[in-house]
Amino acid sequence: MRYFVVFRLAHTMFGFLKKSTSDNTPEKNGWLNRLKSGLSRTGSQLTNLFSRGGKIDDDLYEELETILITADVGMDATRFLLAELRHRVKEQRLTEAVQLKEALAHCLLKLLTPLAQMLDTGAHQPFVIMLCGVNGAGKTTSIGKLAKYFQGQGKSVLLAAGDTFRAAAREQLMEWGARNNVTVIAQQSGDPAAVIYDAVQAAMARKIDVVLADTAGRLSTQAHLMEEIKKVKRVIAKALPDAPHEVLLVLDANTGQNALSQVKAFDEALGVTGLILTKLDGTAKGGVIAAIAKAHPIPVRFIGVGEGLDDLRPFVAEDFVTALMGLDE
Repeated sequence: MRYFVVFRLAHTMFGFLKKSTSDNTPEKNGWLNRLKSGLSRTGSQLTNLFSRGGKIDDDLYEELETILITADVGMDATRFLLAELRHRVKEQRLTEAVQLKEALAHCLLKLLTPLAQMLDTGAHQPFVIMLCGVNGAGKTTSIGKLAKYFQGQGKSVLLAAGDTFRAAAREQLMEWGARNNVTVIAQQSGDPAAVIYDAVQAAMARKIDVVLADTAGRLSTQAHLMEEIKKVKRVIAKALPDAPHEVLLVLDANTGQNALSQVKAFDEALGVTGLILTKLDGTAKGGVIAAIAKAHPIPVRFIGVGEGLDDLRPFVAEDFVTALMGLDE
């Protein structure tokens, strides 16, 4: 029988946008304000462009194109948005620069709405979620926040410390387990696939609802490490047929267009089913979501704006557009 250690840590606008943000509770407003603050770099540029007045002309479109590209929207998505925007301007006979703000918000919402798909963990028990991504993207921290989120839904959670290469990663996950009062399955060293296999077996025996499996960070260009994470996924399937039920790729929003190449590489290797976009907390420009929506659309399950337990929330396209555009709530 394989040796493993169980740590039981008992430590204790506009039209459509106005409708979408009609829940004006302090909690709701607090989240929107944090998101808006995190995306203020882009929001302020767009607000300044549209609020200075003047007519809609080629110079205005050119300035908007520059802002979108520098906001990590990417060339393909920028061209798409500008084409949609020109069509809307013509269709609605818009003439003033200030009118473009609402028009662009509608175009962005049209592009991003298909990505806003809530994660449903009710189809399997345990529901196994495997997290992957490059070093420093925020996988371990996201696991801690996800544990709190699922507990808030009344679900039991178990964590698997599959990053066996960094002792600090195991210790960090144990601390998150303590903060959430959930079990962490870990080994002092060894094969990450074995740790996660044991975690799935333990979850089945205890009738746990959700398993969150951490994996070691790796660059998408490191072929041998990408092969290793493929093995982790295969071993999970041996422990529980059809698992993992969700493969979440964690992306640092500050990496810009490089995030898109990560999406393509990890999806090719693992069949990514959802994304988590982290660190939307002041320096991120936010537009990479639009680039992903246009070039390689995969549902964005969650976005994160800070380090607190409640700073990871499901992606809501309307809220994101409100924040990115610097719109009034």
